[in-house]
Amino acid sequence: MKTWKKVAIGVSAAVVLLVVVLVSINQANKGVVTVQTGQVVKQDLTSVVTASGEIRPKNYTNVLGEGYGKITDIAVKEGDRVRKGDVLLHLENVQPGADVQAQESNVLSAEAGVKVAAANYDSAVATLAQREADLEKAKFDWERSQQLYKDQLISKQEYDAGKATYDGAVAALNASRAQVEQTRAAREQSQSVLGQNRAALTRLKDVLRKTTYVAPIEGIVSYIPVRVGENVVMGIQNAEGSNLMTISDMSVVTTEVKVDETDITNVREGQAAEVKIDAIPDKVYKGRVTEVGVLAILRSSGQAATSQTTANTQEARDFKVVITLDNPPESLRPGLSATAKIQTAQGKNVLTIPIQALAVRSQKDLDEAKQSKKGGSVTLAASKPPSDASGDPAKKDIQGVFVVRGNKAEFVPVQTGITGVTDIEVTNGLKEGDKIVTGSYKALRTLKPGATVKVDNSAPKIEESSS
Repeated sequence: MKTWKKVAIGVSAAVVLLVVVLVSINQANKGVVTVQTGQVVKQDLTSVVTASGEIRPKNYTNVLGEGYGKITDIAVKEGDRVRKGDVLLHLENVQPGADVQAQESNVLSAEAGVKVAAANYDSAVATLAQREADLEKAKFDWERSQQLYKDQLISKQEYDAGKATYDGAVAALNASRAQVEQTRAAREQSQSVLGQNRAALTRLKDVLRKTTYVAPIEGIVSYIPVRVGENVVMGIQNAEGSNLMTISDMSVVTTEVKVDETDITNVREGQAAEVKIDAIPDKVYKGRVTEVGVLAILRSSGQAATSQTTANTQEARDFKVVITLDNPPESLRPGLSATAKIQTAQGKNVLTIPIQALAVRSQKDLDEAKQSKKGGSVTLAASKPPSDASGDPAKKDIQGVFVVRGNKAEFVPVQTGITGVTDIEVTNGLKEGDKIVTGSYKALRTLKPGATVKVDNSAPKIEESSS
């Protein structure tokens, strides 16, 4: 046989052998799913709820307009620290000042009138006492005249004169009594007039006082929406010229965040929290939850979700949570954006798995896998059917993980506990050291219970983008 024929036969045999090997490998790998795995480990786990919000003082006050007038001077600027009673701004006060001066004159005049009325009353009382003495003397003289006339020791003329003197003393006494009552009424009237003038003076002084605004609390001037020359109006909510400035007491600083409705049930007062402020990115501040809102807030409008506003709406809701910072820096200002991580639960040395390892399969999927296993074949890579809320037990969703046993991925139902940032606690169904499927996402989504798997934990290749 010629050499070239021997070479041709050898090459043909090699090609046939290669084809046989490739077919064998393909058949062997048919139905095998490549997965990534991890292990069930024990570790400390902390459940965290993350929410964003802003820095706010626990105590603050809005200085509202108390009257009408034009701003003539603003004595502070935003960022200034003020004490209680410090002057903040002045309004035009020419008319209120003149009204106070005029009313003070009226008060002085009324006070003089009270003194005159009091003197008249005292004079009337003295006159009354004199008239009472005169009547007493006239009574004695009249009684003596009656006895003398009876004994015929005086004439009829002297008797009549004594009687007239007595009657005159009685009339004078009655007149003095009337005069006392009259002067008493005049004194009371003058005192009432004085009271009215003093009340009017108090009112006008209050109007004048409202042209000078002072700090009601100690704190930082955090907001001034008005300018010199603008007009102030009386405090009407949201009216321009009504809110003059805001003073914030920064001795107690809080972070007010909005927590999603799915997480709010885990948040409690007293829970520890860590707060990061966007303006100070390199520091984390400790704090505790001091207030948990009970009324939902609509995410779109920021208004409370009352029965009237939420009718026929299914939009997302948040709940207000207030975190009081333990040692806030003096540089903090109200309104700074912040992010809070609230520790809602902690577990020490608990069984954990990566969150992405959790999968959901229906009871029907599990039953089919058992039947396929008994029949000696397994069908792989079928998409998970959508869950059905009709109450059919065969369509009930079951939470679990895929445990690698040999070269098979067995679905094991599990019960979970604390959820951390990347891991979740497993309270039942697994033991430490179990090898579980953690990826890829596509494999976990389509993997069938009992499927044959191949473990590949190498780092995924990054495809180079074409320039």
